[in-house]
Amino acid sequence: MPVGVLDVGCFSAHLVVVERDLMRPLVSHKVRLRLDRELDESGAITRAGVDSLCAAVLAARKKAGEVRFLPFATSSVRDSSNADEVMRKVARRTGVELKVLSGKEEARLSYTAARHWFGWSAGPMIVLDVGGGTVELATGSGAEPERAVSLPLGARTLTRTGLTVEEMRSDVRDRLSTAFPWDESARAVGCSKVFEQLARLAGARSDVYAPRQLRLKDLEKWIPRLAKLSVRERAALPGISRHRARQSLAGAVVAEALMKVSGHDVVDISPWSTKEGLLLDLVERARGGRSSAA
Repeated sequence: MPVGVLDVGCFSAHLVVVERDLMRPLVSHKVRLRLDRELDESGAITRAGVDSLCAAVLAARKKAGEVRFLPFATSSVRDSSNADEVMRKVARRTGVELKVLSGKEEARLSYTAARHWFGWSAGPMIVLDVGGGTVELATGSGAEPERAVSLPLGARTLTRTGLTVEEMRSDVRDRLSTAFPWDESARAVGCSKVFEQLARLAGARSDVYAPRQLRLKDLEKWIPRLAKLSVRERAALPGISRHRARQSLAGAVVAEALMKVSGHDVVDISPWSTKEGLLLDLVERARGGRSSAA
């Protein structure tokens, strides 16, 4: 039986429906959102933002047809000051009840996705997931992480602080240094669009199925370049999409801090993250395995 997930983020609502093979989805339908533009001074999602969110959810519901899907919202909705009100409105107008995953659960799901992508031969792993609102970290050597945490150090969050590059560097490193049991011997894996775009910027291939890495020395060269460019100029660079260009500098600073604090000069890139981790959970549950915490 097919299973589906609707991933509602800041920039899109992405519906994916699979049976068993996540690499060959039956449905992959994305509706663009710009919730970053629809927050008022109190951090609440505006009426226009709710309207666009409802339209995206309705489009996904129509595309899914008879297939049931699990709809979840990331930090863009979860951390808004009117999150409960927004989800009630979405449920009333679309018939779809959005779920909100905790940051720790997102970290677990990213670990699950990375573990399946690289396989058991990868050994102990530390998974780094830089999102817009938060950073998720997880480490372990088995099917489940031994430690998972979430920190409010996402690329969008840091961009809004207005800090300089050096101020961001100092703040992020200080907060990361004591937040997690760093293990230099574990394999470092970067999940999320931030790591993917930075690897592409540094010369990695665009093919998601090709082995890709991000090297600290390349990242250190690009940060001062990004700082000098306008948002429009950043958007013209390889791998950086127009809607993520503004927060691309902060994302690079966070990635750099994660690599330095964790003691890794190289991070392997996993194209699978929270959404795929949740799909893997659902597929396992459909097979009669362990149930998803989501």
